[in-house]
Amino acid sequence: MKKALSKKVIIPIIAIAFLFFGSSFKSDFFEIAKQIEIFTTLFKELNMNYVDETNPAELMDTAIKNMLEGLDPYTKFLNEQDVEAYRINNAGEYSGIGALVRSYKDKLLIIEPHQGYPADKAGLKAGDQIIQIGDIKVADFDDNASELLKGANGTTVSIIYKRQGKISSTSIKREGIEVDAVPFYSMIDDKTGYIVLAKFNAKASSQTKSALLDLKGKGAEKIVLDLRDNPGGLLSEAINVTNLFVPKGELVVTTKSKVKKFNREYRTTNKAVDKEIPLVVLVNGSSASASEIVSGSLQDLDRAVIMGARSFGKGLVQRPLKLTYGTQLKVTISRYYTSSGRCIQALDYWNRDDNGQAVRNTKFNDFTTRNGRKVQDGGGVLPDLEVAAVKTNDLTRALLQNNVIFDYATDYHYSHSLNDISDFKFSNSDFTAFKTYVRKSNFSFETKAEEAIKKALTGEENDFLGTAVKDSYKTLLANIEKGKINALDKFQGEIQKNLEDEIVKRYFYRDGLYKYYLNNDDAILAATELLNNTSKYSQILN
Repeated sequence: MKKALSKKVIIPIIAIAFLFFGSSFKSDFFEIAKQIEIFTTLFKELNMNYVDETNPAELMDTAIKNMLEGLDPYTKFLNEQDVEAYRINNAGEYSGIGALVRSYKDKLLIIEPHQGYPADKAGLKAGDQIIQIGDIKVADFDDNASELLKGANGTTVSIIYKRQGKISSTSIKREGIEVDAVPFYSMIDDKTGYIVLAKFNAKASSQTKSALLDLKGKGAEKIVLDLRDNPGGLLSEAINVTNLFVPKGELVVTTKSKVKKFNREYRTTNKAVDKEIPLVVLVNGSSASASEIVSGSLQDLDRAVIMGARSFGKGLVQRPLKLTYGTQLKVTISRYYTSSGRCIQALDYWNRDDNGQAVRNTKFNDFTTRNGRKVQDGGGVLPDLEVAAVKTNDLTRALLQNNVIFDYATDYHYSHSLNDISDFKFSNSDFTAFKTYVRKSNFSFETKAEEAIKKALTGEENDFLGTAVKDSYKTLLANIEKGKINALDKFQGEIQKNLEDEIVKRYFYRDGLYKYYLNNDDAILAATELLNNTSKYSQILN
């Protein structure tokens, strides 16, 4: 019986290995089959003999997640729901309520209702907390409750939500939702066009091309392409977007892997829409993956000036591989290298520190652009010109991650009336009010210095520390805590930009935010100024 089971296990595993990885993995066949057989036996015996009832599906899910966690954060097992979400993200179309929703243990938080879509029509606002969907209380639902909001076009879902402490209910009729890759484009002035490319889904290059042609038709002789906060997406679309500005046959990116079939060069295949138009590309710390392919390659080819802040630094490529029962494995198959030959991957997931955290690259190698300018690898795309307000820091990130800025914007919205975007001005007194809000909130974050001091106070060395040393440590911790509050003033520019962005969206949606940017965003103003200075623009590229 065991031999028969062994053959049934080994033969499919070998077949799968051949299918996915080819001959380079021949030496691993026996080891893979051996480990699979051990695990299969263990899993069967555990479920048959454990003292209490087990849930095989949950045990397997835990085993898979723990196995993949040791690799990188992008290699993931996708169940059937995840596969559908992945498809929707790439396609840019789904059926639902038309709102960005964040899931918590006992609630769903409306982050941003999209203008004109069902959630907006039903009167939902950013900051509303959905506590019940139909007959199901969110707190009692084990999985991601946001899935309950999706459904077929024309169907209705009833919800109960909390707003500013008051409980209300409404019904929402689901619709087909179009997720635009280019949510906004406009003329900044008579000769400068502005395009926001928010994601690299299947519509990215076609919508960017349409926007570019329309702007040129309106008189645009210079372009600002905004890739800030664009998390990436389809590699093919990154190539196609780059191709809009560079001629056919240009090398954009190379992928390298230990699996030969994943080693590829990607070149532009079409005639450029405009290979001469002056171009500035905006990036920040949330511009990743496909955004970095576009910005990095345009920089390498000296085709655009990059402005903003250092990008995220994701130089890894994933591909979904189909498994059984409608599931998939999204696996990192290669690293990518921009046209100068540099890989901009910032974190080393394969050489971790003592705490198991990925190590950030600090040693960079030099490369040269087509015109001989120096660029570097290993830490994202470093802009040719940095804009201070676009940069971020640990404090700003903590304020965003802990919803402090979001919650303040919610309170601001319900205590301030605003009818015209031109009337909005976030004053110093408003920032003082925000600092008071932070002090009264439960907000806290731990710096690396605090972490090290607390570790010293609780570690084995603590027994050897005298009272005076311990008191000095505690005084230092108290001073660091005060310093964090004072840092609100030091980083006012970065923090205030995030506050303004969040507040403007509450009144005028995302479309209004982009219109506000045209006259108020530091990066756009700096880009426009550079494009109007032809000699400085040329000097940077040459």
